[in-house]
Amino acid sequence: MRRFTLLAPLLALSLAAVGAAGCSDDPPTLTVYSGREEEIVAPLLERFERESGIAVEVRYGDSAELAATIGEEGENTPADVFFAQDAGSLGAVSDRLAALPQSALSRVPERFRDPDGRWVGTSGRVRVVVYNTEKYSEAELPDTIFGFTAPRFKDRIGVPPTNASFQAFVTGMRLSVGEERTVKFLEALKDNGAKTYEKNLQIVEAVASGEIYAGLVNHYYVALLKAERPDAPVANHFLHPGDPGALVNVAGVGVIDGSDATPEAMRLVEYLLSDAGQRFYQEAEEVEYPLVAAIPAVAGLPPLASLRGPDVPLEALGAELERTLEILSEVGLTGA
Repeated sequence: MRRFTLLAPLLALSLAAVGAAGCSDDPPTLTVYSGREEEIVAPLLERFERESGIAVEVRYGDSAELAATIGEEGENTPADVFFAQDAGSLGAVSDRLAALPQSALSRVPERFRDPDGRWVGTSGRVRVVVYNTEKYSEAELPDTIFGFTAPRFKDRIGVPPTNASFQAFVTGMRLSVGEERTVKFLEALKDNGAKTYEKNLQIVEAVASGEIYAGLVNHYYVALLKAERPDAPVANHFLHPGDPGALVNVAGVGVIDGSDATPEAMRLVEYLLSDAGQRFYQEAEEVEYPLVAAIPAVAGLPPLASLRGPDVPLEALGAELERTLEILSEVGLTGA
């Protein structure tokens, strides 16, 4: 009898704890797989966490690798949201993404979202050639990406072959000018001594130091460096409209289909597309393009509507990512 008396209060406490947990109004923790770099988007995700009261855990990594991880994990993935650096990575897992509400999709122009509504762009970027202003004048630079394999650029160009945005650019080139010409371009880059780097910012820093004279990057990395080093001798060279090297791409977001935190995940999507979420790109050092029409880009950038890359729909990039990775490996452009 004494034994029952001792256990009864413990049992009552245990049942009370279970009941309290079952009745909790606390939202689940939102798990985000982010191909966007931590230094760039952590402040944005922290702002969402503060304003929404939803706890966020972030796994940072390369967008293409995270897309592959989501595919491998299947229904057991802990991810609720995929926040990717480029449309190609989102397209690669589009069959694992849930349909987004039209209210979110309609805030972004059609060319920057999945036609089936499974992902949506959150910010825009354009491929450019960053160059050292002490080594070149802009008038000396070709207006097509193919011109940068000329002998005068030998050992002077940097590329980031493991970067998702570079891979999307290669995919866009394949879809616009064909695989044969794309392979020849990549082989010419390699044979001309192109140096490989892991990240775009490393390329911009190498250009500024004179280690190389030019590099293939997204437009906003020059602003990132200039925020720390205003006098750095670097500038962006925008290629001719329609050129394969001028791909206009997006960072974007999708919600994993079947997520246990779908309502919270959808709130994050809505926040990223809200006026407040889009103003982040006016305030941040990397000056990406807001995609919501009501929020203008930072002064000094060419208008987004004026930028045009190859005539390739962004949703086509995902299905071709695997073949692009194979080609980069075959050519020997596999990383630093």
